Amino acid sequence: MPHRSLHAAAVLLLVILKEQPSSPAPLNGSKWTYVGPDGERSWSKKYSSCGGLMQSPIDLHSDIIQYDASLVPLEFQGYNVSANEQFILTNNGHSVKLSLTPNMYLLGLPFRYSATQLHLHWGDQSNPHGSEHTISGRHFAAELHIVHYNSDLYPNASTASNKSKGLAVLAVLIEMGSFNPSYDKIFSHLQDVKYKGQEVPVPGFNVKELLPERPEEFYRYMGSLTTPPCNPTVVWTVFRNPVQISAEQLLALETALYYTHVDDPSRKEMVNNFRQVQKLDERLVYVSFRQGIILSVVLAGILGICIVLGVFIWLFRRKKSKKGDSNKGVIYKRAIKKETEAHS
Repeated sequence: MPHRSLHAAAVLLLVILKEQPSSPAPLNGSKWTYVGPDGERSWSKKYSSCGGLMQSPIDLHSDIIQYDASLVPLEFQGYNVSANEQFILTNNGHSVKLSLTPNMYLLGLPFRYSATQLHLHWGDQSNPHGSEHTISGRHFAAELHIVHYNSDLYPNASTASNKSKGLAVLAVLIEMGSFNPSYDKIFSHLQDVKYKGQEVPVPGFNVKELLPERPEEFYRYMGSLTTPPCNPTVVWTVFRNPVQISAEQLLALETALYYTHVDDPSRKEMVNNFRQVQKLDERLVYVSFRQGIILSVVLAGILGICIVLGVFIWLFRRKKSKKGDSNKGVIYKRAIKKETEAHS
């Protein structure tokens, strides 16, 4: 009997505990952030891949670049979406994200990659240098990522995200310049998604207009997601040429959004949402363009020729100078001899 009473009491306790409301999730709710206790330096504690190999972003510089003739221009299929269709723009607490349709896909990679979403990274008003990738150490104002998943092998982006070559991301570097009407199709809706969790429909448009001029010129390398869980499963295509947005557009991006929910008493502005450059880990970056490489080789060749020519001219003049001095000595000796003979 006592045994049954104890058993009944235990069951009752479990029922009571189960019925108790769980503690509300913190309003800031993110499992990771860019700064603070859950910031970038601590990502690897919860997400081991963030401290592993093949991480992104990286600095793209001449020492690691190799021309690859097999890199073909990408084909952007289904990118021109009718205004009758709608994208969904969302503040996900880390960036502003535009959902895309799988009818958008890439050709020109070993597999077909279907689009899933695009998002941006940026700095702040005092330091408007928020691109993730850098070129020869140079940060750009912001960076756009268009994320695709390997739809030949996997049913969705979630399944593909931790598989080798499961994702393909296009990176567009953004600099301050002239007004960009294509980017304004996103930026004009930022005020509607100021706080985490808010979303708004956006009329379809030609997403290819977000790409830079000469998209056939790009950097290609194997890397990772730039946010946790940092899976090293991304085929990166970083376009060589940047796009421009106006100072007003950049300011809107830097000031419109918050990391936090609308009812959070301590609001946090969504700024500096970019990851720092990561170690290269002996990777090479392949490029589809020759111009910069050929120019460097030509300049080096010209410099080498100039050095050789300079040395040759210096040696020739030195030899000529010594010969001249020798001739002067002979003439002087002859003159002395003649003068001596004249006096004898």
